[in-house]
Amino acid sequence: MQSQSRFGLLRQLYIQVLIGIIIGGLLGYFWPAVGASLQPVAEGFIKLIKMLLAPIIFATVVVGIAKMGSIKEVGRTGVKALIYFEIVSTLALLIGLVVVNVLRPGEGMNIDASHIDSSAIANYVHRAEGEGGIVPFLLGIIPTTLADAFAKGNMLQVILISVLFGIAMLQLGEHGKPVIKLIDTTLQGLFKMINLVMRLAPLGAGAGIAFTIGKYGLATLWSFGYLMLAVYLTSAVFVIVVLGAIARWAGFPLFPLLRFMKDEIFVTLGTCSTEAVLPRMMIKLEQAGVKKATVGMVLPTGYTFNADGTSIYLTMAAIFVAQATNTELPIYQQITLLGVLLLTSKGSAGVAGAGFVALAATLSSIGTVPVAGLVLLLGVDRFMNEARAVVNLIGNTVATLAIAKWDNSFDVSKAQEIIRRQRAGEPLPAFTSSSEHP
Repeated sequence: MQSQSRFGLLRQLYIQVLIGIIIGGLLGYFWPAVGASLQPVAEGFIKLIKMLLAPIIFATVVVGIAKMGSIKEVGRTGVKALIYFEIVSTLALLIGLVVVNVLRPGEGMNIDASHIDSSAIANYVHRAEGEGGIVPFLLGIIPTTLADAFAKGNMLQVILISVLFGIAMLQLGEHGKPVIKLIDTTLQGLFKMINLVMRLAPLGAGAGIAFTIGKYGLATLWSFGYLMLAVYLTSAVFVIVVLGAIARWAGFPLFPLLRFMKDEIFVTLGTCSTEAVLPRMMIKLEQAGVKKATVGMVLPTGYTFNADGTSIYLTMAAIFVAQATNTELPIYQQITLLGVLLLTSKGSAGVAGAGFVALAATLSSIGTVPVAGLVLLLGVDRFMNEARAVVNLIGNTVATLAIAKWDNSFDVSKAQEIIRRQRAGEPLPAFTSSSEHP
């Protein structure tokens, strides 16, 4: 009986992923060359998920909006989401700014920026220069063609098309119902495909950790241990205090919520990408009582506009470079930095390494902190990427619950039933997406 219980535990995805992470870590440490060579395995897993993202987001948003029954409801949800994203992202930036000024992890390094070889970050700086500004960003939301948005997998463009198509179906009334039924059936098939791909999650997460440790080595961690400790500590405080308070208000307290999404947290930890678990989180949030349309609109949009973990990292990393290179930053310049980060942090939540590009764009914009100082972060950026990816995931999950609560589109009784089952040790409801919103 005991062996059967252990076997049942091994069938849990989060246990499989945890085992994969441990094996990957050992492989990367003892055989670094082998670990570093496993990057294609990790990237292959993420690509399998990403190929399904655009059609899943499109189908979820279209079906959800078509069943809402009111265009005003769609607009109201979108406005509330943007308000929430800006408030919480700004709070994350402020917390990061306060902590890095108190702990001062870069103080005493005395790095001469003029002697730093910046060739290693040339690619990041080049990508950052191509980011443009707020106007190119807004224009970039509009795709050249419908097919272009899906071919490139641009999340915001797909959401724009989905919202417009959903509203059009809503206006068609009875004539649009056959199309909605077809899209809904297709959506169920796509989710079945995700379930198949997620069986490779332990392999993808393990390969990701093996690559990180094999490529950069654990020795790098000791060199910048204080900075990493500061980032991880700040992230934990933000999750427990800020997101914990919001989650409790929404009706799904933080620790039961973390237990509910533990599979996705471990996969994100291993792959450093929240996109790898987006489809499963959409199903889980619907399972927890959030309307399909709210999930479809808020969660994918949050991946671009609500990068809480990235916001914390960007502030702390920018000030760290200033401290390490003895660059004076008066309070007014730090506030300017904060304002720039509000723009450059957008769009960096879902993809591994995009936060580093946002950081390069920020330092290039303000012109005070030497961009060459980013070389100091190259070795540990991947390790800190794990923390910010997990915080981004938790932050967007809490955001979806909070906006659903604010918008009266959250059936709290379903969340309470999940919590009750967790406490009683009972299995959770079947992991499926319903065609009807709660």
